[in-house]
Parts: sequence; C-alpha cells; structure tokens
Amino acid sequence: MRIYLPATSADLTAPDGISARTAHAVTAALRAASPGSEEELELPAFLDAADASLARLTADDVPVRVVVSADVAAAPAVEADGVLTAVEAPDVPWSAVVSIHVDDPDDEETAGLVRAAVAGDEDAVEAVADLDMLWYDASERAELAARLADG
Repeated sequence: MRIYLPATSADLTAPDGISARTAHAVTAALRAASPGSEEELELPAFLDAADASLARLTADDVPVRVVVSADVAAAPAVEADGVLTAVEAPDVPWSAVVSIHVDDPDDEETAGLVRAAVAGDEDAVEAVADLDMLWYDASERAELAARLADG
C-alpha cells in the first residue's frame, strides 16, 4: 500500500526512518466518494499529505513542505475531521521509502509563502496549496537533508 507521510526537513535526518503518524493514502472511503483509477485517487491523498506537512511546520523549521512516499504492508484508515485519505501509518524504515517531495528550497517566493502560511495567513495557505513540489528519489535523502539544513 502506498502512503504519503507529511513531514518536515528535520524528519529527513532521522537515522531509522519516519516515525508513526497520521499519513494519507487511497482508502475505501475515498474510493467510494471519488470513483477513478488508483493513480487518479493518489493525487488527493498526496495533496492531503502536503497540507498536513504545512500544518506540522513551525516558524523554526526550514520553510518547505515535505511529503515522503512509502510502500507499507498496511495502514488502517482513521477518522480525521472528514479527511477521507487519513490512515494511521506505522514507523516507516528508509528502505520502504520510494520518493520524497519538497517545495523548491531555492525559491525565495515559495519560502516566503510557506512562512506566511505557517504564521496563519489564509491567502498564503491557499497559494502554497497550488505550488508544485519537487520529486527526489529515496536514494537522494541524505543529500536533500543536508541541502535543506544548509538553507
């Protein structure tokens, strides 16, 4: 099962993987509400994880959303304020991670929008939701974490 874990740049430095948390996936509830192919249904799950990543950020974090895509045996659906994609993810070892998605760390406009969204600016929250995220292979995790730490 493919899950999308909301994360922060600090999570990328964890030695063993991503800790257990609410993640997002294609659930039975999502399938019932939105008929479509598995690939089409993965988009709302990914977007919900990106929104949840923004919600995890504080003013002290690197101003980028991070979504970690991983394959796990199972992650049971959970109730989460009407979010149809919410699942309870187990601890996820780095070996199960397929890819990592982040906002462009070199784009100052994006960083400014993320900072404003974290500070509670609703217009910035909407603008951030429209941004595309960059894709990194799981093998690039250490380099990406170092790049984000260097700011």
